[in-house]
Amino acid sequence: MLLTADDVERFEGFRPRLEAIAYRMLGSASEAEDAAQETFLRWQAAEVGLIAVPEAWLTKVVTNLCLNQLGSARARREMPMGEWLPEPLFAGDPMLGPSETAEQRESVSFAVMVLLERLAPNERAVYVLREAFDYSHREIAGILDISESASQQLYHRAKKHVTDGRVRAEIEEEAARRVVEEFLAAATSGRTEPLVKLLTSDVTAIGDGGGKIPVRARAVQGAVEVAKFMRGLFTPGAAKRALTGGSVGLFVSEVNGAPGVVAVVGGQVVGVMCLEVTGEGIATFRNQVDPAKLERASVQWAASDHGEPLFMAL
Repeated sequence: MLLTADDVERFEGFRPRLEAIAYRMLGSASEAEDAAQETFLRWQAAEVGLIAVPEAWLTKVVTNLCLNQLGSARARREMPMGEWLPEPLFAGDPMLGPSETAEQRESVSFAVMVLLERLAPNERAVYVLREAFDYSHREIAGILDISESASQQLYHRAKKHVTDGRVRAEIEEEAARRVVEEFLAAATSGRTEPLVKLLTSDVTAIGDGGGKIPVRARAVQGAVEVAKFMRGLFTPGAAKRALTGGSVGLFVSEVNGAPGVVAVVGGQVVGVMCLEVTGEGIATFRNQVDPAKLERASVQWAASDHGEPLFMAL
């Protein structure tokens, strides 16, 4: 049916929230945009005047679109090399959604989003709607067409998986940023020893090149091995300049709510490294270098001033 200007405006008022839900569900900004746009098409085809609670209706549509997408995404996310990682978003991106509570901020962190990938689709939906958007179990039951008790069971199961996967507590942001800056200084020094001191003994490094950029086929594990890997990764060379297209500027910036390393060439983001910083040291490196998952980051980066890089890999 033909929407009125008010109908379109009402939907556009909800669009950022719908995209934020879809991003947490899918881990991809472009897929989240597609899900929100498909929701608009459903809104356009509906008898809008008969929809009593538009927010609930739109949330149900976008959530079910995401559930369908997750059901078919498993095979596509099996990586020939490296691992599937979410698309990184910088501070201020509306797709990050609400951040008033610690739970909301944590739910969009790389560490939690990777854990959400291991949940069953319904568990993931309940966790996202409850933890990040504070929907009641009654509301979630209506969105997913399940009982309130089923919603509660799915939530507790998902919460346990996430909690069990987060065996260490991260430290506060300012301290974490100092650790990330120390890491960059150590990684660009060409020495292994300073790096080892910043890592936990069981540290892990993984990467997602999307099948386009070479990454390690398997995770690198252990302080000494990861330190050697990072030293090599940050050591300049002609082959790396050819791969990236020039000298790489290294910045520390907030990524998905935590300090991360951003690699930039000619104003374009070519890599984002999310570090899981704990009281014991850096526990995990998650390196996103898939060009398709850095397009939005590059647009955001170009639209803001970041000053001079902390380090240059020439």
